[in-house]
Amino acid sequence: MSDPLDKATSKAPATLGEGCLSRYDPDDLDAEDGTEFPGAAELWEQEQHKDETRQK
Repeated sequence: MSDPLDKATSKAPATLGEGCLSRYDPDDLDAEDGTEFPGAAELWEQEQHKDETRQK
């Protein structure tokens, strides 16, 4: 990497399919591309509780 701006760019994983059927190639994904979010269920519950208290 001779260009210092190359470090600041991101690159999307390869895709399969076209148009509405386009999706990321699972073979091109690794741990850096994941969507693991172990606290998602707890966050969802908190947000739902906030909505319920606002509606009352």
